[in-house]
Amino acid sequence: MAENILETLGLTVRFGYDAATITVADDISFEIPRGSAFGLIGESGCGKSTVLRAISGLNSDYEGSILLNGKELQNKRSGDFFRRVQMVFQDPYASLHPRKMVQSVLAEPIKIMKLGKSQQWIDEVLQSVGLNSSFRFRYPHELSGGQRQRVAIARALICEPELLLLDEPTSALDVSVQAEILNLLNRLRRERGLSYLMVSHDIAVIAHMCDRIAMMQGGRILEQLTPDQLRAGNVRETYTRNFLAASAPAVARS
Repeated sequence: MAENILETLGLTVRFGYDAATITVADDISFEIPRGSAFGLIGESGCGKSTVLRAISGLNSDYEGSILLNGKELQNKRSGDFFRRVQMVFQDPYASLHPRKMVQSVLAEPIKIMKLGKSQQWIDEVLQSVGLNSSFRFRYPHELSGGQRQRVAIARALICEPELLLLDEPTSALDVSVQAEILNLLNRLRRERGLSYLMVSHDIAVIAHMCDRIAMMQGGRILEQLTPDQLRAGNVRETYTRNFLAASAPAVARS
Protein backbone atom coordinates (compact mmCIF):
# COMPACT_ATOMS: atom_id res chain seq x y z
CA MET A 1 0.00 0.00 0.00
CA ALA A 2 1.44 3.36 -1.06
CA GLU A 3 2.41 5.85 1.61
CA ASN A 4 0.15 8.89 1.74
CA ILE A 5 1.92 12.18 1.14
CA LEU A 6 -1.17 14.16 2.20
CA GLU A 7 -4.26 13.34 4.22
CA THR A 8 -7.11 15.46 5.52
CA LEU A 9 -9.37 14.33 8.36
CA GLY A 10 -12.60 16.21 8.99
CA LEU A 11 -11.23 19.45 7.53
CA THR A 12 -13.80 22.18 8.16
CA VAL A 13 -13.61 25.89 7.35
CA ARG A 14 -16.14 28.47 8.54
CA PHE A 15 -16.41 32.16 7.76
CA GLY A 16 -18.20 34.77 9.85
CA TYR A 17 -19.31 34.82 13.49
CA ASP A 18 -22.27 33.65 15.56
CA ALA A 19 -25.53 33.63 13.57
CA ALA A 20 -23.71 34.84 10.46
CA THR A 21 -21.32 31.87 10.40
CA ILE A 22 -21.16 30.02 7.07
CA THR A 23 -19.54 26.59 6.72
CA VAL A 24 -17.64 26.70 3.43
CA ALA A 25 -15.82 23.35 3.70
CA ASP A 26 -17.56 20.70 5.76
CA ASP A 27 -15.87 17.55 7.12
CA ILE A 28 -13.50 17.07 4.17
CA SER A 29 -11.52 13.83 4.35
CA PHE A 30 -9.33 12.35 1.62
CA GLU A 31 -5.83 10.96 1.11
CA ILE A 32 -3.25 11.29 -1.64
CA PRO A 33 -0.76 8.42 -2.10
CA ARG A 34 2.77 9.56 -2.85
CA GLY A 35 3.34 10.09 -6.57
CA SER A 36 -0.35 10.31 -7.43
CA ALA A 37 -2.64 13.14 -8.50
CA PHE A 38 -5.91 13.86 -6.70
CA GLY A 39 -8.60 16.18 -8.02
CA LEU A 40 -11.31 18.25 -6.37
CA ILE A 41 -14.07 19.20 -8.77
CA GLY A 42 -17.34 21.05 -8.51
CA GLU A 43 -19.10 24.21 -9.55
CA SER A 44 -17.84 27.65 -8.51
CA GLY A 45 -18.46 28.30 -4.81
CA CYS A 46 -18.53 24.64 -3.78
CA GLY A 47 -15.54 25.09 -1.43
CA LYS A 48 -12.77 23.40 -3.39
CA SER A 49 -10.43 26.41 -3.45
CA THR A 50 -11.12 26.98 0.25
CA VAL A 51 -9.82 23.46 0.93
CA LEU A 52 -6.70 24.24 -1.09
CA ARG A 53 -6.08 27.48 0.80
CA ALA A 54 -6.41 25.71 4.15
CA ILE A 55 -3.93 23.02 3.10
CA SER A 56 -1.49 25.61 1.72
CA GLY A 57 -1.53 27.61 4.96
CA LEU A 58 -3.05 30.69 3.31
CA ASN A 59 -6.05 30.17 5.59
CA SER A 60 -4.89 28.89 8.98
CA ASP A 61 -8.30 29.15 10.67
CA TYR A 62 -9.70 25.65 10.18
CA GLU A 63 -10.86 22.65 12.19
CA GLY A 64 -9.83 19.04 11.69
CA SER A 65 -6.42 17.68 10.76
CA ILE A 66 -4.07 17.93 7.80
CA LEU A 67 -1.22 15.42 7.66
CA LEU A 68 1.89 15.67 5.50
CA ASN A 69 3.92 12.46 5.26
CA GLY A 70 1.91 11.08 8.18
CA LYS A 71 2.63 13.99 10.52
CA GLU A 72 -0.07 16.46 11.52
CA LEU A 73 0.61 20.04 10.46
CA GLN A 74 0.32 22.95 12.84
CA ASN A 75 -2.08 25.68 11.72
CA LYS A 76 0.87 28.03 11.34
CA ARG A 77 3.10 26.45 8.71
CA SER A 78 6.86 26.08 9.06
CA GLY A 79 9.50 27.00 6.51
CA ASP A 80 10.08 23.30 5.86
CA PHE A 81 6.43 22.93 4.83
CA PHE A 82 6.80 25.63 2.19
CA ARG A 83 9.87 23.90 0.79
CA ARG A 84 7.99 20.60 0.52
CA VAL A 85 4.66 22.02 -0.66
CA GLN A 86 4.27 24.68 -3.33
CA MET A 87 1.24 26.19 -5.04
CA VAL A 88 0.52 27.19 -8.65
CA PHE A 89 -2.26 29.76 -8.93
CA GLN A 90 -4.99 30.26 -11.52
CA ASP A 91 -3.87 33.57 -13.00
CA PRO A 92 -0.16 33.54 -13.93
CA TYR A 93 -0.08 37.30 -14.51
CA ALA A 94 -1.53 38.16 -11.10
CA SER A 95 0.75 35.68 -9.32
CA LEU A 96 3.97 37.15 -10.75
CA HIS A 97 5.34 40.50 -9.61
CA PRO A 98 4.95 42.85 -12.61
CA ARG A 99 8.15 44.79 -11.85
CA LYS A 100 10.44 41.83 -11.27
CA MET A 101 12.34 39.98 -13.96
CA VAL A 102 11.97 36.21 -14.12
CA GLN A 103 15.51 36.01 -12.73
CA SER A 104 14.40 37.76 -9.52
CA VAL A 105 11.17 35.77 -9.26
CA LEU A 106 13.10 32.49 -9.29
CA ALA A 107 16.04 33.67 -7.17
CA GLU A 108 13.83 34.97 -4.34
CA PRO A 109 12.71 31.59 -2.90
CA ILE A 110 16.30 30.31 -3.14
CA LYS A 111 17.41 33.24 -0.97
CA ILE A 112 14.49 33.14 1.48
CA MET A 113 14.80 29.40 2.10
CA LYS A 114 18.61 29.45 2.07
CA LEU A 115 18.77 26.63 -0.46
CA GLY A 116 22.26 27.42 -1.67
CA LYS A 117 21.34 26.82 -5.32
CA SER A 118 23.43 28.30 -8.13
CA GLN A 119 22.43 30.39 -11.11
CA GLN A 120 22.83 27.23 -13.15
CA TRP A 121 19.97 25.70 -11.15
CA ILE A 122 17.67 28.51 -12.31
CA ASP A 123 18.61 27.74 -15.93
CA GLU A 124 17.97 24.03 -15.37
CA VAL A 125 14.52 24.64 -13.87
CA LEU A 126 13.59 27.00 -16.72
CA GLN A 127 14.73 24.36 -19.18
CA SER A 128 12.55 21.76 -17.45
CA VAL A 129 9.43 23.86 -18.11
CA GLY A 130 10.35 24.52 -21.74
CA LEU A 131 11.99 27.95 -21.45
CA ASN A 132 15.61 28.77 -22.25
CA SER A 133 17.95 30.90 -20.15
CA SER A 134 17.12 34.10 -22.08
CA PHE A 135 13.74 34.17 -20.29
CA ARG A 136 15.57 35.05 -17.06
CA PHE A 137 15.82 38.65 -18.25
CA ARG A 138 12.19 39.22 -19.22
CA TYR A 139 9.35 40.82 -17.29
CA PRO A 140 5.90 39.18 -17.00
CA HIS A 141 4.33 41.65 -19.46
CA GLU A 142 6.83 40.49 -22.09
CA LEU A 143 5.56 36.90 -21.86
CA SER A 144 2.52 35.14 -23.25
CA GLY A 145 -0.01 33.62 -20.86
CA GLY A 146 1.42 30.15 -21.35
CA GLN A 147 4.98 31.39 -20.79
CA ARG A 148 3.91 33.17 -17.60
CA GLN A 149 2.36 29.97 -16.28
CA ARG A 150 5.55 28.07 -17.12
CA VAL A 151 7.47 30.63 -15.05
CA ALA A 152 4.97 30.17 -12.21
CA ILE A 153 5.52 26.41 -12.37
CA ALA A 154 9.29 26.95 -12.43
CA ARG A 155 8.98 29.12 -9.30
CA ALA A 156 7.15 26.26 -7.58
CA LEU A 157 9.79 23.75 -8.68
CA ILE A 158 12.80 25.84 -7.65
CA CYS A 159 12.53 24.54 -4.05
CA GLU A 160 12.34 20.90 -5.20
CA PRO A 161 8.95 20.28 -3.51
CA GLU A 162 7.22 16.93 -3.06
CA LEU A 163 3.64 18.17 -3.51
CA LEU A 164 2.16 20.79 -5.83
CA LEU A 165 -1.21 22.41 -5.10
CA LEU A 166 -2.74 23.37 -8.43
CA ASP A 167 -5.55 25.94 -8.29
CA GLU A 168 -7.19 25.79 -11.74
CA PRO A 169 -3.75 26.25 -13.36
CA THR A 170 -5.04 26.35 -16.95
CA SER A 171 -8.45 28.06 -16.73
CA ALA A 172 -7.02 31.51 -17.59
CA LEU A 173 -5.29 30.19 -20.73
CA ASP A 174 -6.38 29.60 -24.32
CA VAL A 175 -7.53 26.05 -25.05
CA SER A 176 -4.47 25.18 -27.17
CA VAL A 177 -2.14 26.45 -24.45
CA GLN A 178 -4.08 24.57 -21.76
CA ALA A 179 -3.14 21.26 -23.37
CA GLU A 180 0.55 22.23 -23.43
CA ILE A 181 0.56 23.13 -19.72
CA LEU A 182 -1.33 19.97 -18.72
CA ASN A 183 1.12 17.82 -20.68
CA LEU A 184 3.99 19.68 -19.04
CA LEU A 185 2.56 19.00 -15.59
CA ASN A 186 2.11 15.32 -16.38
CA ARG A 187 5.70 15.07 -17.59
CA LEU A 188 7.09 16.85 -14.53
CA ARG A 189 5.12 14.55 -12.26
CA ARG A 190 6.66 11.48 -13.91
CA GLU A 191 10.20 12.84 -14.08
CA ARG A 192 10.34 14.32 -10.57
CA GLY A 193 8.12 11.92 -8.66
CA LEU A 194 5.78 14.74 -7.71
CA SER A 195 2.33 14.45 -6.16
CA TYR A 196 -0.51 16.79 -7.13
CA LEU A 197 -3.67 18.12 -5.56
CA MET A 198 -5.61 19.82 -8.33
CA VAL A 199 -8.73 21.97 -8.08
CA SER A 200 -10.87 22.61 -11.16
CA HIS A 201 -14.41 23.08 -12.39
CA ASP A 202 -13.39 21.49 -15.70
CA ILE A 203 -14.10 17.78 -15.54
CA ALA A 204 -12.12 17.00 -18.70
CA VAL A 205 -8.98 18.52 -17.17
CA ILE A 206 -9.44 16.60 -13.92
CA ALA A 207 -10.13 13.31 -15.74
CA HIS A 208 -6.99 13.81 -17.85
CA MET A 209 -4.72 14.67 -14.92
CA CYS A 210 -5.89 12.78 -11.84
CA ASP A 211 -5.83 9.21 -10.58
CA ARG A 212 -8.71 9.82 -8.20
CA ILE A 213 -11.36 12.53 -8.12
CA ALA A 214 -13.63 13.91 -5.39
CA MET A 215 -16.93 15.49 -6.42
CA MET A 216 -17.87 18.46 -4.23
CA GLN A 217 -21.15 20.24 -3.66
CA GLY A 218 -22.05 22.78 -0.99
CA GLY A 219 -18.76 22.40 0.85
CA ARG A 220 -18.93 18.60 1.12
CA ILE A 221 -17.42 15.69 -0.78
CA LEU A 222 -20.28 13.71 -2.31
CA GLU A 223 -18.26 10.79 -3.65
CA GLN A 224 -14.82 9.76 -4.88
CA LEU A 225 -14.30 8.30 -8.34
CA THR A 226 -11.66 7.12 -10.78
CA PRO A 227 -11.32 8.74 -14.23
CA ASP A 228 -12.73 5.56 -15.80
CA GLN A 229 -15.82 5.76 -13.60
CA LEU A 230 -16.30 9.38 -14.64
CA ARG A 231 -16.02 8.59 -18.34
CA ALA A 232 -18.41 5.65 -18.02
CA GLY A 233 -20.88 7.63 -15.93
CA ASN A 234 -20.59 5.01 -13.19
CA VAL A 235 -21.55 7.32 -10.31
CA ARG A 236 -23.75 7.10 -7.24
CA GLU A 237 -25.02 10.64 -6.69
CA THR A 238 -27.67 12.41 -8.78
CA TYR A 239 -25.73 15.69 -8.59
CA THR A 240 -22.62 14.00 -10.02
CA ARG A 241 -24.70 12.46 -12.81
CA ASN A 242 -26.16 15.85 -13.72
CA PHE A 243 -22.73 17.50 -13.58
CA LEU A 244 -21.38 14.83 -15.91
CA ALA A 245 -24.31 15.22 -18.30
CA ALA A 246 -23.60 18.94 -18.59
CA SER A 247 -19.93 18.18 -19.28
CA ALA A 248 -20.45 15.12 -21.51
CA PRO A 249 -18.73 16.40 -24.71
CA ALA A 250 -15.63 17.50 -22.79
CA VAL A 251 -15.41 14.25 -20.80
CA ALA A 252 -15.64 12.20 -23.98
CA ARG A 253 -12.60 14.08 -25.36
CA SER A 254 -10.47 13.68 -22.21
